[in-house]
Amino acid sequence: MIFNSFAQKQFALNGIVRLGEEPAAEALVYLYPDTLKQLSNDNGFFRFAALKPGNYQLKIIYPGYRDYLRIVSISNKNVALNIDLDRENAISLKGVEIRSRNDMVSGKLNDISGTSIYAGKKTQVINLKNLNANLATNNTRQIYARVPGLNIWEYDRGGLQLGIGGRGLSPNRSSNFNIRQNGYDISADALGYPESYYTPSSEAVDRIEIIRGAASLQYGPQFGGLINFVMREGPREKPFEFTTRQTLGSFGFFNSFNSIGGTVAKKKLNYYAFYQYKKGDDWRPNSHYDQHNAYVHLAYDVTKKLKITGEYTMMTYLAQQPGGLTDAQFAADPSVSVRARNWFNVHWNLASLSADYQISEHTRINFRNYTLQGDRKALGILSYINRPDNGGNRDLMTDRYSNFGSELRLIHQYKLIGEQRSTFLVGGRVYKGLTDRKQGMADNGSDADFNYIGTEPSTSSYRFPGLNLAAFAENIFQINKHWNITPGLRFEHINTKADGYYYKQNVFVASEKILETKQNPRSFMLLGIGTSWKFDNGTEFYANISQNYRSINFNDIRVVNSNARVDPALKDETGYNADLGFRGSYRGWLYLDASVFYLKYNDRIGSIFTRDTNFMTYRLRTNVSDSRNLGLELLLEGDILKALSHATSKYKLNVYTNLSLIDARYINTKNTAIANKLVENVPPLLFRTGASFGTTRFNITYQFSYQAKQYSDATNTEITPTAVDGAIPAFSVMDLSLSYNWRHFTVYTGCNNLLDKKYFTRRADGYPGPGILPADKRNVYVTLQYKL
Repeated sequence: MIFNSFAQKQFALNGIVRLGEEPAAEALVYLYPDTLKQLSNDNGFFRFAALKPGNYQLKIIYPGYRDYLRIVSISNKNVALNIDLDRENAISLKGVEIRSRNDMVSGKLNDISGTSIYAGKKTQVINLKNLNANLATNNTRQIYARVPGLNIWEYDRGGLQLGIGGRGLSPNRSSNFNIRQNGYDISADALGYPESYYTPSSEAVDRIEIIRGAASLQYGPQFGGLINFVMREGPREKPFEFTTRQTLGSFGFFNSFNSIGGTVAKKKLNYYAFYQYKKGDDWRPNSHYDQHNAYVHLAYDVTKKLKITGEYTMMTYLAQQPGGLTDAQFAADPSVSVRARNWFNVHWNLASLSADYQISEHTRINFRNYTLQGDRKALGILSYINRPDNGGNRDLMTDRYSNFGSELRLIHQYKLIGEQRSTFLVGGRVYKGLTDRKQGMADNGSDADFNYIGTEPSTSSYRFPGLNLAAFAENIFQINKHWNITPGLRFEHINTKADGYYYKQNVFVASEKILETKQNPRSFMLLGIGTSWKFDNGTEFYANISQNYRSINFNDIRVVNSNARVDPALKDETGYNADLGFRGSYRGWLYLDASVFYLKYNDRIGSIFTRDTNFMTYRLRTNVSDSRNLGLELLLEGDILKALSHATSKYKLNVYTNLSLIDARYINTKNTAIANKLVENVPPLLFRTGASFGTTRFNITYQFSYQAKQYSDATNTEITPTAVDGAIPAFSVMDLSLSYNWRHFTVYTGCNNLLDKKYFTRRADGYPGPGILPADKRNVYVTLQYKL
């Protein structure tokens, strides 16, 4: 009897998994030979109960870290373990960000993530699953509230286009960032026309990865860096999951988002797909829009080492544009519209096919191929906004995009100094873009009729082919467990061409058709270096400096717009970014990233307020002069209740503060009109703060945003009759969001622009203006989500 009692006695094994001072949430914990499996909770805790005496093998897997293996003997008592995973990054098939806590919105990327290197770079991650915001409208002010230094253009309540600029760079369709989705380009033409007409649905995005200017060595030479939208995948442990989100909002807004996902075929095939439809009328007349968006993701594990992934994205929308306003019109009533015949239409088709192969534990290769087939059409009246639309023919501009790209990356870890592993990355890129651009007269109607009058466009017609060949390499030299140095280089060859015609307008004789064929090949090298010192508590100092380059294309020049003219001698821009900062978490409840930056911009393209021979003011786009941007960026996010109680609580009170101070001025110029003037589109002060309180069942989030006064042109003009140039006054705005979960249902609701402030963030020289584009007035939304 005594023997039987002892044999039937059972014990427990529990532990806490940490990454330095941070808990390792959602670490995969296995126990053999019983093949038991668990995920660690938000505090890194796991527990196996009802274990018989004996020897067990414990295995813990966490992406970006070495697998943890340990033999555990259980005899006559329970066993408790404290486990700190090895900081030395291993290469895994999936790159995952480090988060300061699983329930925080912001964090940073691992030094090594997939086939990318981020050591010593300023990086940030926005975890959308932890964000309580108006995702149905892609509310940029809420989604990017924790990203320091971002100037956000707010004029599109439907979230159809993303307009953000960092560190004093123009937010115009985010063209100063390299915009990607799951690692591949999604902008119109990444080489010559990098504007983004497609914004991934925030309801389908898992996280947003942001790498500042030092991203130029791996992803392309843009000054702003990289923004990568990482889309959701199907759940790994379920064969099928269905989610539907239905949203109603102010001004006739309706959004229907529906997705399926899961893992099947003996857990080898992961799939995810969604379809979204949204429409609205907005708060100004002539503002109706309809959008359709669909996405399919299929990833198949051919073997344990080889994974093939295919994706397809479709997006189309038609939007009527109410046009801009003059300063006087905005002051009197910003809800008016003086343009009733302006329309914008976009079709976007993206496809990608990639292969990931794990050559060995320390070597991995990625081969990615992608294409964009799309178009955009802009129709309406582009004359000065202070002149009425008296009818007549409208101006029509159409683009067709046909782009193909391939990227190959190889990453390898090796021992160079003692037991420390260094990491080498090498890669190459081939990109072929083609923009077919036309401009001419359309009919005199009011509908969305995107057809030219006559046998050919009456203003211009061009083909702009471009070829980009690039090769890059970076190496993390791990000097010791604390210190690493990461030099890198990138070689670029760019060849842009133009083939077509334009009509030269003459005063006393008929317009003259000019045939034109040009090409502009150039090659150059970019260099950079970064370093970081990691402390044992999970914090680090980091610094980097990298060269940048922005190429202009002929399609920058051959557009006729009475509000803005382009210097035909426009040339490429060069410069560099530098960062120095400190970041990390403090005792598991606070995340901090504080840094200073310096951005040097040579031959910066800007806008000068000038007059023509008829004394009419207009904006000249030209290489204004050099500029330098110097700034401070600060992000703080922490769980106040955890800091006060020093214990786990079912309640969370996350508070964040985002502060940016930027001084951006024109230098090295003899033009007294702009010498030492402020660079346009650069608010000297950006401040956003907020608090989020709740449990796993309910949440309430409040946000306050303040943006200081800025200018829209290089001469710092206060006001002009056409409203194209002038000051953009300071403003503040508040947002409130609430959510409640019950079983399979979740309700989200909120109010954007809580106090109904009247403000604007942009003066446009063309579509969707010209003139002042008012930001959205107070609006509310309600989303009902059901997940099965």
